[in-house]
Parts: sequence; C-alpha cells; structure tokens
Amino acid sequence: MTSDVPSRRPRIAIGGIGIESSTFCPHRSTADDFRQTRGTELLDRYTWTRPGADLATQVEWVPLLHATALPGGPVEAESYLLLKDELVTRIRAAGPLDGLVYDIHGAMSVVGLTDAEGDLTEAVRAALDAVGTPEDPVRGRPMISAAMDLHGNVSRRFAEHVELLTAHRLAPHEDAWDTRERAARKLVERLRLPAGSRRPHRAWVQVPVLLPGEKTSTRLEPAKGLYGRLAGIESKPGIVDASVWVGYAWADEPRCRAAVVVTGDDAGLAVAEAESLARQYWDVRRDFRFVGPTGTAEECVARAVASDKRPFLISDSGDNPTAGGAGDLAHMLGKLLDHEEIASGRVTAVHPGITDPAAVRACFEAGLGATVTLDVGGKVDPNHGGPYRLTGVVTGLQRAADRTDRAEGGAYDLGCDLAAITTGGLTVVVTERRKPFHTVADFTGPAEGGLGIDPRTFDLVVVKIGYLEPELYDMAADWLLALTPGGVDQDLLRLGHHRVERPLYPFDEDAYEDGSGPDLTPVLL
Repeated sequence: MTSDVPSRRPRIAIGGIGIESSTFCPHRSTADDFRQTRGTELLDRYTWTRPGADLATQVEWVPLLHATALPGGPVEAESYLLLKDELVTRIRAAGPLDGLVYDIHGAMSVVGLTDAEGDLTEAVRAALDAVGTPEDPVRGRPMISAAMDLHGNVSRRFAEHVELLTAHRLAPHEDAWDTRERAARKLVERLRLPAGSRRPHRAWVQVPVLLPGEKTSTRLEPAKGLYGRLAGIESKPGIVDASVWVGYAWADEPRCRAAVVVTGDDAGLAVAEAESLARQYWDVRRDFRFVGPTGTAEECVARAVASDKRPFLISDSGDNPTAGGAGDLAHMLGKLLDHEEIASGRVTAVHPGITDPAAVRACFEAGLGATVTLDVGGKVDPNHGGPYRLTGVVTGLQRAADRTDRAEGGAYDLGCDLAAITTGGLTVVVTERRKPFHTVADFTGPAEGGLGIDPRTFDLVVVKIGYLEPELYDMAADWLLALTPGGVDQDLLRLGHHRVERPLYPFDEDAYEDGSGPDLTPVLL
C-alpha cells in the first residue's frame, strides 16, 4: 500500500496586506504608507525562513508581497487595488503551490468596500486554486494559513476561504512573531498528511460584543483567563488550533464584532470548544475594564502633576496612531499648557508624536536654538479643536532614518524627520509622518543626529497610545489612560456607529435581558 504523503519539500508562499483602519478617522492611507517587502528581504523577515532554520530546510519558501502600514484611516481604493493586484499576480506567477502563510492583520478598511479582508481573500483563494493541481492526490488544493491580530475581524466571507486561522494570544502583542511562526508550522504539519485528510474542520462563531483593545488586555481578567484557555484546548487530541478575536472597535462595518474559531479534525469537539469560548466571552462581557485608571485629559494632567511618582505616563488614547488615529490632534497639548505648573517649568513634560510636516519644516528652516511660533496639529483631523498656536525654542532636530522595528510586529515605521520644541516645562515632538513612540529609542533617536530626549528624565510623559507597550509600561512609575477625543475614541457610544449589526454590546446594553441570549451555535466551515 502506497502513501500519498509527498516526499518532496512543499512549496509554500508567504504574503499578505495588513493595516488597522479607523473609519472614524479622516486620514486616508495610501500605498506609500505601506512598508512593502519582497524577495529575500521578505524571507529574512522571519527567523524560521532564514538559512539554517529547520523550516527553511523542510520547505521551499516562495516570497510574494508583504505590505504593512501604521494603522490609520481607510485605504484609498486605488492603493488597495495596486497592492491586491500585485499579490494576486505574484501568486499566479509563482507556479504550483502547496500553501500560503497569509500574514495579515484583519482590520483593514478600504474606501468603497465593507469587508476588505473578505474581498482580498476571495481573490487570493482564486489565484491559489489556479496554480494548484487539485486533481493530483499528492499536491491537492493549496491551503491558506492565516496569522492575524486578535483585533482583526473574522467574517464568514473571509473565514470560509482559509483552512487554518490563528491570532495573537497576548495584548499587548508580545507574541506577534510567535503567532506567525505558529501559522507556518501548523501549515507544514497539515501538508505532511495525506491530501484527503489535510483539511480540518473550522468551527466559526461571532459574538455580538465589540470592545476596544484597552478594555480587553490580557494583562487583566477576564481576557487573561479567556485567552489562557486557548493553549489547553489546542493540546486536546483532535484539535489543531483555538483562537479568539476581540474585533476592531473603530470601524463601522457589519463584520466588526468578536469571533471564535476552533480548528480540528474532530468536528464535534471543535464545535463544543468554540461554543464554550463564545459563551464565556458573552457571559463576561460586562466584566471587561480599562487596563488602567482613566480620566479626562484635564483630570489626568492634574493628577499626574500632583503625584510624586516619576516618570508619570499619560496615554492620549483617542488619537493613538497605532490604533488608527490621525495622530495630529493638539487636544492634549493644549491641556498640558493650560496647567500653570507645566507652563511655568516647575513640572517638566514631554509630549511626542504630533504629526505636522509643515511645523517640522519650519523648525528645520529656523534651526536649533531658534524661537518659533507655529500652528501645531489639527490639520488632518480638524474636528477636535484644530491647530494649537505654540511659541517655543527649537531644542532638537532629527533627520529621517529608515528603520525596521521588530517590536512592532509589523515593521511599519518608515522613518521621518522630527523636531522638538520646548516652552516652559513642556517639550513637544512634531513629526513629518505619523509615527508611534513606544520605546526609549523612539525618543532618543540614533546615536548621532537624534533628538537626544530621555523620557525617563521628565516628570510627565504624554504619549499618543492606548495601553502602554512593554518598554513604556516598565518605565512608568504610575500612569493614566486619558479618555481623549479622536478617531479611536474609547467611548464608542459617542463615535456614531450605524452600520454594525445590532444588537451589539455595549451599544445595546439591555439586549437579551429576557434571558434568551444570542445564538452562539458555531458554524462548521
């Protein structure tokens, strides 16, 4: 009796398009915002595809296109089609393929579409089928293994084309690279099986809950316990993977809600575990809390100034560019300078990351030590106070440095010119492009020609972020989450969702109060 398990190395492609897109943000993302990686550079992106790695010897890896961008507003249709067409064209030109490691995010919105990942994945599936040879029992139909962010959305339209789905299990996403490797290894394992038994069952169910990431951090219960179950479920005989998605709260689309997918060869067990996870998520929906103490901008500044904990960090959460905010709101800048202790210099503060290319150019033209008066911010998103008239001294200038930040899990920092302006006790950093500040190195810059700002030496550090990334979290003697306005406002009810499917918690707080509960029966795909 002969086995139809292939003895040759499988040919597996790698590619994808990833971005979070707030439909409440007036910013529009274009192809120029995406770090686009191809060829050897793409294979070098992952440790397990590099020469010497075990998967590098077991698999013939075929690099396609990987495009990832800093979260922002919806992607312009022309830019999306440009990236989509290249990815699909490269699949069709790749020759016979056994599978695809689909490295995406899951929360991309595109102008004119209601389910961008659904649209993209249909095209990817068709292209893979065109280069596959399903009549060949050894090769079989190519399989897709998706590695996703837990803040992605999982519509049925998307999920039905993907054989393996897995997502991060930590928020903050300290396991982002582990997720990608898990997706790759699961795919390789399935391809070692006979063609007729490779495709597992997928038990898919959406949960009518939509919460921001700052309320669902795995540092705290109930998310900690919910996500803590996944490894145990995955280890059960007959189960391949178990994943839970929080969904993306700042897009107004029907697919935006929590989801559970349990993948396995035992269909009954996959369904049971998926329903159990979905039911737990629904039952604890009211127990989710913000990851830190909160307040208005004014309250947070006052409490931070009065505290003896240094450095004291404040998150300007409503304009967080790494969640999809415009990154140019001057709301928090005004609140800082409204406080006499900061304006007078008795308390020091640094507030980085206000996007304003015109302000940056003006600082470079004026030079270090010059006094400048600038209308800062409020140009991309003019709906929350507009620009702030700032007069101060140029205390730092940094030219763009092209850099790849693996800590971000997406390498989407394309580099940009930066300028620091100091007035009273406040140093403001304006940026040429939207840029996150998640590490000390983001403040200091390179050894030569950097800003030289050490955030640990300031009393207050006010960052456009939600929950603190690990290095900032470790740095903070104390911190507050400021519930500020913007395209990623934590108060979802004041944003104006009208296209999400209802009922949906927390928009419909009293839904199912008659005890009926939502239908959480998983669908087998």
